[in-house]
This record gives sequence, C-alpha cells and structure tokens, in this order.
Amino acid sequence: MRLASLVVLLCAAFTVGAAQTKPEALKVEPPSWWINSTLNPVRVMIRGRNFFGARVEPVGAGIQTGLARVNPAGTYLFVDVMINPKATPGARSLRITTPGGAVEAAFEITAPLARANRFQGFTTDDVMYLIMPDRFQDGDRANNDPPSSRGLYDRAKPRHYHGGDLQGIIDRLPYLKELGVTALWLNPWYDNVNHLNEKETYPETPNGPKRPITDYHGYGATDFYAVEEHFGDARQLRKLVEKAHAAGIKIIQDQVANHSGPYHPWVKDTPTPTWYNGTEQNHLANSFQTWVLHDPNAAYKQYRETMDGWFIDILPDLNQRDEESARYIIQNTLWWIGTFGLDAVRQDTWQYVPNHFWRDWMQAIKREFPQVNVVGEVLDGDPAHVSFFQGGRVRFDGIDTGLDTLFDFALFYPIRRAFGEGGPIKDVAQTLAQDQLYTNPNVLVTLLGNHDVGRFMSEKNATTAGLKLAQTLIMTVRGTPQLYYGDEIALPGGGDPDNRRDFPGGFPHDARNAFEKNGRTSEQQDVFEHVKRLARIRAELEPLRRGRQINLYYTEQQFAFARVTERDAAVVAFNNNTKPATLDIPIEAARFEDGTQLIDRLGVAGDARVENGIVKINLPARSASILASR
Repeated sequence: MRLASLVVLLCAAFTVGAAQTKPEALKVEPPSWWINSTLNPVRVMIRGRNFFGARVEPVGAGIQTGLARVNPAGTYLFVDVMINPKATPGARSLRITTPGGAVEAAFEITAPLARANRFQGFTTDDVMYLIMPDRFQDGDRANNDPPSSRGLYDRAKPRHYHGGDLQGIIDRLPYLKELGVTALWLNPWYDNVNHLNEKETYPETPNGPKRPITDYHGYGATDFYAVEEHFGDARQLRKLVEKAHAAGIKIIQDQVANHSGPYHPWVKDTPTPTWYNGTEQNHLANSFQTWVLHDPNAAYKQYRETMDGWFIDILPDLNQRDEESARYIIQNTLWWIGTFGLDAVRQDTWQYVPNHFWRDWMQAIKREFPQVNVVGEVLDGDPAHVSFFQGGRVRFDGIDTGLDTLFDFALFYPIRRAFGEGGPIKDVAQTLAQDQLYTNPNVLVTLLGNHDVGRFMSEKNATTAGLKLAQTLIMTVRGTPQLYYGDEIALPGGGDPDNRRDFPGGFPHDARNAFEKNGRTSEQQDVFEHVKRLARIRAELEPLRRGRQINLYYTEQQFAFARVTERDAAVVAFNNNTKPATLDIPIEAARFEDGTQLIDRLGVAGDARVENGIVKINLPARSASILASR
C-alpha cells in the first residue's frame, strides 16, 4: 500500500510539474483550411508538450475555437475551429494557454480553389497511368540527397532512393500526352522516414545478407501533411497539378488510411490511447485471411486478426474506431484534395479498414467534392471477394460504403495467364461472366500490373505479342484501363523491387533514353506505338469507352466481344493461339445490319462484311482486331 501511494504521489507531482511548464507547439494538423467548407468546424490536432489544463483562443478575426481536449501524456491537443463564411483568407494563430504559460500555433485560412478544371474524378473516358515517382525521371538533382535525410540516395541499391521526383514528372508531361494518358496516379508522396528503415531488412543481392532499406515507395508515412523531400515540396506538387490539368491530365492521389510508417512519431507517443490497434510492443500480426472479411459466418477472432493486425508485423495499424483517429484521416483526405485541386483518390489496402469508416469517409468526400471519385485496392483474384467491397449495395453488415470502383484484380490474373503464360483465353471470358457480382462492373479499373506484382514481361512465356494482346484487351474491355510506367516499352522486371526499375532515360548516365523514339529499341518502339494507337482508337470510338459489354463468342483460345451504345458499336476479337484462326462471330447483339462493312482499326485481319448476322474474320497467330463501321 505504501508503494502504491508513493507511485500516485510521484505521478501527481509529475503532472503538477508538467502543468507549470510552458507549453510547446511543434506541429499543427491540418495547418490550414478553406472558407465555406462543408466540414466546419475543422478539428485541429496540435502536437507538442505540456498541454495539461490548456485552453485555446483564436488570434485574428474570422475563427472561433471550442473546448480543448488533451491526451493523457499532455502531448496532443484537440480543438474544433469554426471558420466564419465571411472570413478573409490569411494567417491566424491559435493561442494555447496553460497554468505554465502560453504559446501560439500557426493556422491559415485559405480561399477555396475554383472548381473549374479541378476535382473532376476519372471516368471510363480516361486512360490511367501509374508512376512510382522515385523511378520515373530525375528532374531536380538538388533533392537527390537532401540535408534532412542524407545517405538514402544510391541508384546501385534497388531499395534506396534513385532520384525520381515531381519535377521529373512535370518534365515528362508531353511524353504522357503523346502516349494518350489522361489521368495520372502517383504512388504516395507523403513524407517518409529520413533514415534507413531498420525494421525492414532484405538482401541487396540474391544470396547476400539482409540490410535495412529506405521507404522510397512512399507507403511508410511519418508525416501525412508533408511532401517527401526526395520528391520535392508543396510548391512543386501544386505546379505538377496545374500543369497536368493544363495538359488535360487528371491527378489521382495514392492515400493510405490503413496504417502509418513504423517511424511515425505517433508510434512512441500516441495522440489517444486507442489511436492504433495495439502498440509497438503488443499488437496482432495481420493473418491475411482476407476471405473472412466477406464471410457473415466468420469467427470474430479471425476477422480481428485480419482487420486489426499490423502488416508484416511492422506497419502500425490505424484504428478507425477511435473517433479522433477517424476524424484525422477524413480531414487529411479532404485537405489534400481541397488544397491542391486533386481529381481522385486511389485508396491503399481498402479491405483492411472497417466498412463503417469507409461509409463516413466516402460521404465526407462526396459532400465536399461531388465529382471526386475513389478506386480501392483489393488485391485478390476472387470476383466474389473483390465485388463485396464495391459500393452501391448494402451488405450483410448493414453498410453501403459508397466506394465508386475497384481495381479489377479478378480479371488481372486470367489476363496474365492467357497472354503472359499462354493459358486459355476462355478464362478471361468466364471471369467477365462474373460481372453480375458487382454493383457496377462497367467502372472497374482494368490492369496488367502495378508496383506490387512482377511485370508482364517477367512471366515465363511472355512475349511482346502477348503483351500487345493484353494491352488491347484492357484498352477495349469494359472499365477504365490502367497502365504501369514502362509497360508501354515492354520494360521487364520480376518481383519487388525488380518490378520498380528506373525508366530508361530518366536518370543521369542512362545508356538509352526511351522517352524518345531514337532511344527505343525496335521492339520497344513497336509496343509504344501499339499503346499509343490503342489510346487514340479508344478516344475516337465512344463504344470502347462507354458501351455495354456483350460477350459474343469464345473458344479455348479465341474470344470476341462487342461494346454497344445506343448510337454505335465496336467488335473486338482475339486469337490467342500460336496458329492462325478463322472466327465466325454472331453479331446481332451489336446491331450491325447485313451488308455493313466493318473496318479493322488495327489493320490485322482486314476489313469484314456482315452477312446473315455473322462477321467472318481471319486472325493471324496471337493477334487481335478492332472492328467498327468507321
């Protein structure tokens, strides 16, 4: 009893001492907000020291503050800030007063960005292109080895920074425009750890010792309100968005609501006791038993291990059931969109976050930015699983998340098997037959690869002929096509990090510059021209962007489908066999009358004529044809 009393007295003495020490304000999140937002008041979280007994008062006109709430350690303060609709933009302060003194924290009121040419969302009219900023183009060598994070730049090491940045992407906007790209998705630009990540170690060579890595990929955030200094800063990000919009290219931000990086300040000092699911010392490791997430009969223990577990037992899992944590994530999403005029969001690891949070998050986005849409990542090949997460339908948990769309990983795998491994194309057709599982399959995002999987050309039997077939499919089938940087030049690369090779020509001393025609091999140029041609045909033929998908014909290695609108139609046919094939395609569903002359827009099979409701085409080995009446 005496020992317990002593502990209480010591704790009380510590608290009194802290309360008599002048407060310090180290970081304000969000640092700004705009006038006439649908989210008002905005909840401001201030990290610092000695906030016990704090009250907060506004300094400057146009804002009001609510009651301050302080975490048990006195290191985080939460306060609601109401912005008057008639306030004038400019700098303000929040004055924090405690028994130990006072300090002011900067806060800015901004004017809302004009809506024109911003907050557009992406649609099936778009061609999406994924860039890993560190691996595309080094446009500013001054940020390769910045003072705040020395020693992380080394192009000889695949898991170190290589020098790619936002300025490099700006420099290559003409290249993207030429290719036909209309929407740009960048891997996260959040600020990541400024030293080697000792918590993740991998061999630098196949049989070498494990060594720490850098978080060049962007998924280990240490500051959700800052731009990684290796990529640039907020000024360069704003410049990229403005120049991309001027070129007719939308910007999609990669956001991460599931976890922070292991070196985020929150890990050692949580804003609330339940900010994370568990602590660094005591947490669940993610079991990745993802099927339990759509199983109404799953045991809670299995569900919790998957939902609340830390990725690879390292990445701290944010707890969206915590009111403050959830509010922080929602505001962070809105702040990036509203501050920089972004068009859409790609949300990482969607399935590992509770649906009730997603419902609230999606509603907040749609209230503020009705046209902005979201594509969620559910990396799974089962359409029954992937489809469970699309919004537009109340699920067994009583929740409709409202999620606009998903990456079509269920289609990704049969595409890779058919065209990369020489497997049956009928698997592609049969996967499309599962479209009835989705609330809206027409808006799914189709893909051949991304930063998480080996590149197409790494498949055992991959050829550029197969790659071109796969590209033809995703550019003509229902949905929005997503390209991965370098696939337009048949860039090879196995698993992570080999699938994240530098784009040739984007970096000092590269032997070739594949951004330019004379820097590409004949094979690279052939694939580049094919993708460019597909993007042009897609832009010219409305059915390929907006038409209903009608599967007309398939055998083991042949497949044909139509895309049909009220006014027009197009037919796409594939021969995945190693021998030529003749296809007799029943075409009534495409509403082409007998006698209609169809033009082969790819110039492979030649033009064809509709007779008795059938179009006959002769396709060479491993080829495709796009037939249209113009």
